Amino acid sequence: MFITGLGTAVPPRRYTQRECWEALQASPHFIALSIRSRSLVKKVLAAENGIVSRHLAVDSLSDGFDLSPDALHRRFCEHAPELAASAARQALSRAGLVAREMDALIVSTCTGYLCPGLTSYVSELLGLRRDAICLDLVGHGCGAAVPNLRTAEALIHGKGIHHALSICVEVCSAAFYLDDDPGVLISACLFGDGAGAAVASAESLPGQRSVRLLHSNTVLRPEQRDELRFEQRGGMLRNILKPSVPKLASGTAAALLDETLLQAGKARSDIRAWIWHAGGRDILLALQEQLALSETDIRHSAAVLREFGNVSSPCVLFVLDATLRDNAPGGLWWLSSFGAGFSCHGALLEVS
Repeated sequence: MFITGLGTAVPPRRYTQRECWEALQASPHFIALSIRSRSLVKKVLAAENGIVSRHLAVDSLSDGFDLSPDALHRRFCEHAPELAASAARQALSRAGLVAREMDALIVSTCTGYLCPGLTSYVSELLGLRRDAICLDLVGHGCGAAVPNLRTAEALIHGKGIHHALSICVEVCSAAFYLDDDPGVLISACLFGDGAGAAVASAESLPGQRSVRLLHSNTVLRPEQRDELRFEQRGGMLRNILKPSVPKLASGTAAALLDETLLQAGKARSDIRAWIWHAGGRDILLALQEQLALSETDIRHSAAVLREFGNVSSPCVLFVLDATLRDNAPGGLWWLSSFGAGFSCHGALLEVS
């Protein structure tokens, strides 16, 4: 399977971390936080933490502090379909294809729920054929991009599927929650909204770099499920984020990389570019230390984190797009996402 087109999309409103800190201070929720919590949020938002700005699907930051379940659900419904469709249009354009050539549509999200799912709305916005296979994938959290691409690969290996649209979209501002739990507060300071889309094709297309999904792998650790996951509280999604996550993510990602390279008969020295999920500054630093990576190796992930924050499941598609735009050298590239479960996913890409 080949990735023949990539696209990304974010809401038009961009907010700096300093603006977020000032808006939180002016919100009615600030006074309800403990002094310790206020100090933590100030440290994350007002100091250097690897993030300069985030794009959020709110017209003003004061609107973002409407945390009623109905307001959050409405935010997801209003923005998720259009963000997904916008990223898809860009991916189709870069592939030189049109929507009616897509045989399948796969959409991943974890920040909202619709029935019928997002594929119903996205297929309508794009004008897909009525007989296209539509699959809604939920519950993978930040790691969803690789399982989504693996699903596209499985469909393409089946009969009659030549092109599939693989989309990850998250309206993290629709899963906004505030209380005195440090993990909840840090989550509120890290996540941004966005969508990423990839056109997956049975063959490479002329006139562009060839990006082939050579080998992919996954490891699930359900015994560590409570380290990173969503729970429901008061009709809202509440993120659980434990301090152990950077060490857990980096250790699991390193083990998955070694196992995948062994299966593929490749060596770590063969890898020419690294596409990491930018879960946060501490996660990137843990990956860098665990795998003896240089600043250059993680620069594209760090750049995406700096400009957009952690956009959850689309993140690695943002990083892959940035790496391609930077004309990184061809050869083997390693793409890895991880998230709720605890789950870690990886894919060896052969780029020429």
